[in-house]
Amino acid sequence: MEYQVQNSRQLLELSGNQELYDRLVLQLEKDFALANNPLNITSDIKSDELIKVLVEKIYFLMMERFSEYLNVLYIIDIPEREFQHIEVTDAVEVSGQMAFLILKREFQKVWLKNKYK
Repeated sequence: MEYQVQNSRQLLELSGNQELYDRLVLQLEKDFALANNPLNITSDIKSDELIKVLVEKIYFLMMERFSEYLNVLYIIDIPEREFQHIEVTDAVEVSGQMAFLILKREFQKVWLKNKYK
């Protein structure tokens, strides 16, 4: 699976082009619910709003509930090698970069399920 995206918006646009956006939203809801941190989003959420909600949730977990943040990353299965590429500037920027990593991993799950169903 090769796709060249540089940020969350491009990734969500790609998922929309491949008609996987709704499944991506459902996968996000499912994984966050498994971590006991529901996102509280609707299935018809717009991509810009989804990014905003995800970044805010990650920021809150990083700053207030770090162990729950780590649990979310574990459940979503973010590879540790991906953390090495994050540029640490401030918590808001890191939240945005983590949102992109989460969306990439969730898109990968959805894409693979769709391909091999």
